Amino acid sequence: MKIQAEALLFDNDGTLVSSLESVHRCWTRWAAEFGITAEAFAQVELHGRPAVEIAADLLPADVVPRALARIEELEVEDVPNGGVHLLPGTAAFLDSLPADRWAVVTSATRRLAEARLEAVGILPKTLVAADDVTRGKPDPEPYLLAARELGVDPSRCVVFEDAPAGLRAGRAAGMTTVALTTTHQAHELHADLVVENLSALSALVTAGNVDISVRS
Repeated sequence: MKIQAEALLFDNDGTLVSSLESVHRCWTRWAAEFGITAEAFAQVELHGRPAVEIAADLLPADVVPRALARIEELEVEDVPNGGVHLLPGTAAFLDSLPADRWAVVTSATRRLAEARLEAVGILPKTLVAADDVTRGKPDPEPYLLAARELGVDPSRCVVFEDAPAGLRAGRAAGMTTVALTTTHQAHELHADLVVENLSALSALVTAGNVDISVRS
């Protein structure tokens, strides 16, 4: 299968990098600090959603701002502890793309996203973070904003995601979707193409397009 696009939009955690160890460590500590029971915490989908939505699901509204500040602090401080690393194929795939043809679109705050990206040596020219939108994934706003910043029609963008919420956002934005089975099983991911990780793909850049192919 070959996909042709003008711009490529990447989720970060679970797509470009793995931060599962850090996420689990920090959110478990956070839940304990705020008195959230293990049963209540287990019912919440952590991956691919903005922290504000997770906190709002678990805590009274007046506690949410303090809780958000705390989880950001915990996660940023945890970055040097080795819980973040590049997923297979990430470096080679991004290195094959011009800087103005791709963006990172994450549910993390800008401070946290930049800390994780810097730790693995990824320096995107365009970054859309939770701070930049009023509605996070699965709403299409983050991906539509990235397309606008790159100056590309949404229908000419490809979204790379590992989480159902992010894939819903991409579809709602009218974009082609590629799912990576790095954090969810293939049957949980509804996308135009499903692959294991970015090492399964190659990109050929031409004057006006990027042709994405599955490696044989």
